[in-house]
Amino acid sequence: MNFRAVDVAQTKSATEIVFDSLRQAIIMGELEDGAPLRQEEIAKAFNTSRIPVREAIARLEQLGLVETRRYKGAVVAAITNDEFDEIFDLRALVESDAIRRAVPMMTRASLVLARSCHEDFAKATAPEAWPDLNRKFHCSLYGAAQAPNYLKVINGLLDRLDRYLRVQLCLTDGMERATREHEAILSACESGDAERAASLTYDHVQGVKASVLDYLKTKRDQA
Repeated sequence: MNFRAVDVAQTKSATEIVFDSLRQAIIMGELEDGAPLRQEEIAKAFNTSRIPVREAIARLEQLGLVETRRYKGAVVAAITNDEFDEIFDLRALVESDAIRRAVPMMTRASLVLARSCHEDFAKATAPEAWPDLNRKFHCSLYGAAQAPNYLKVINGLLDRLDRYLRVQLCLTDGMERATREHEAILSACESGDAERAASLTYDHVQGVKASVLDYLKTKRDQA
């Protein structure tokens, strides 16, 4: 038969392409809170039907990045101050406990992986890459606990917060501070000090929350 074979396992579906693009646009702030997601316009932009667009928006809604409003349809979901507080506090509790569980189970290989993820984050210069590299570093540490439900919860929380984490990292000392705190957390793991790693992780997450809240307050005051 005369055709060029394509390994479909190595290609993305239309839904995946639209999902990735919209998710990245939300994380990068190109689609702001409350921005409408009009299926017909999106389908035209991607030269596809509305079916993959509808499926992509449904996935984004499951992540909490999109919400459906009466008479308006799908829009980028905003997070209220109370939700913001709750999500960050939950993240601090879950991640500090995850790393406490993980440290005694860390191997040389898992620590080498975490060190590599830390270095990748520290060297990164493209803001669009920072949230994913930040996530990879943290999850490389928690993964040693072999607790998939912890990772599922943590990834769900990070999905809601990625756009705000990017803002924090873009602040004057955001990347420098994050890199410094990551190094301290990783060093505690390498020395086998689970309680110190847990305490540093908790403080790290709470510090990010404080920085973002301060930025958002300043932005509102200037508006």
